[in-house]
Amino acid sequence: MKPQSRSRFVGLGLAALLGGAVALLAVPHLVNGRPDAAPRAVTPRGALAADEQAYVDVFRKASPSVVNITSLGVQRDLFSMNVQQVPRGSGTGFVWDDRGHIVTNFHVIQGANGARVTLADQSSWDAELVGAFPDRDLAVLRIQAPADKLPPIALGSSRDLLVGQRVYAIGNPFGLDQTLTTGIVSALNREIESFNNRTIRGVIQTDAAINPGNSGGPLLDSAGRLIGVNTQIASPSGASAGIGFAIPADEVNRIVPRLIRDGRFLRPTLGIGAGNAALHRALNLPKGVALIQVVPGGPAARTGLQPFRRGTRGEVLAGDVITAVNDEPLADLDDMLTQFERRQPGETVTLTVWRAGQTRKVSVVLGGSD
Repeated sequence: MKPQSRSRFVGLGLAALLGGAVALLAVPHLVNGRPDAAPRAVTPRGALAADEQAYVDVFRKASPSVVNITSLGVQRDLFSMNVQQVPRGSGTGFVWDDRGHIVTNFHVIQGANGARVTLADQSSWDAELVGAFPDRDLAVLRIQAPADKLPPIALGSSRDLLVGQRVYAIGNPFGLDQTLTTGIVSALNREIESFNNRTIRGVIQTDAAINPGNSGGPLLDSAGRLIGVNTQIASPSGASAGIGFAIPADEVNRIVPRLIRDGRFLRPTLGIGAGNAALHRALNLPKGVALIQVVPGGPAARTGLQPFRRGTRGEVLAGDVITAVNDEPLADLDDMLTQFERRQPGETVTLTVWRAGQTRKVSVVLGGSD
């Protein structure tokens, strides 16, 4: 029985192989001889659906303003010992104006010693850093490209956004340039943490797919206007999980011109040092900013504000806690810094100040940042 089985198995194998060879030889002859082997006629498609046309229009309008950014680092060749610039990461940006200013995320160029910008026409340009504001994860680069290659992105507003309205993201995820994804505004007024541990408030949440490489790219409304700058995702795997965040366009439009003008974001100051949460708990202080230092001659000192300090016997002498600015309550120092970012040095604000159970209001002229 065993020899018979073996020979039957071998015989079937040979038959299958021979049969396959015959079939391979026969198929071309049969197909080429059939009149129905010619390509089929294409069925006319008709007009695009309204929503499809909307996607196409948004992409055509905005994509020429979207750029690819390659951050550069320094590497020493092991054999020649020559130092050269090499790519270290990539992200997205967009054209702010026809003078060559490009807006992106700060973390896209963080730690780099150079950057290269590739425009939509695939021309590549060396970029210089104009200014950065890590607190809002924004940076401005500049390239020396002709104005006709620099169509500025259309600017919209983020203050009137509604949950549920359609949004579009264009970027370079995983190095795949000029990629369009769509979604909706999932939520408004989210809070995320910047790369220097400052809280970014008023953030837009979207389910438009945002992946590594999308950072710094535009979030657009259905009119193709910038409504946010894509900055982070919430994902345990590092890939899009339907929860992306964008810095609101109103914040961008407030910060970017000052970065272009000053090279940095100059936040007004009071000339104070602030205590931490442990001090508030230990002394049972109200929410706000407890002063532990007042710079002599600074805005706070000229207003008569006093810090908490030690007396001659080691006791804690009562100081001031700023609890509100222009009647907007403060939870902590981060709140106050956020409020000051909306103002300019030289502006006058009204502080609500608590000391030893008593509350008063004082006016102070904000100073400039060093």
